[in-house]
Amino acid sequence: MNIKLYLGIGAIVLFTSLLMYNFGNSIDTYVNFIEAEHRPSSHVVGVWDDSEEWGFSRERMQFSFHMKDEDGNVRRVVYPRPKPNNFEQATQLVVIGEMRNNTFYANDMLMKCPSKYNDASEIEFTSAEEG
Repeated sequence: MNIKLYLGIGAIVLFTSLLMYNFGNSIDTYVNFIEAEHRPSSHVVGVWDDSEEWGFSRERMQFSFHMKDEDGNVRRVVYPRPKPNNFEQATQLVVIGEMRNNTFYANDMLMKCPSKYNDASEIEFTSAEEG
């Protein structure tokens, strides 16, 4: 009876420890490109630097561009998917991935689209004044 109780408690402690470890790895803070060089996975916030070369390579099937992080560091970002539709209109980017050889390899990319944050009531108010 006591052995089953100890095994059950041990299994609960082990499961809880694994759950907390995985949860801790999934919570990641935003860093800049310099800090991302020393981490296995990072979230970097920045803006697209359209003064540098960018585009989609059909041979390698990847989209690459340059991004400036919040501290002004510019790095090439390689994204293994086609360019997202609203990439040019995005006011802010979050790339999730890792730094290798001064290039950030993004597994995922999030974009802040300005049209999503427009105030619709202001547009309606302007239309009402005109009418």
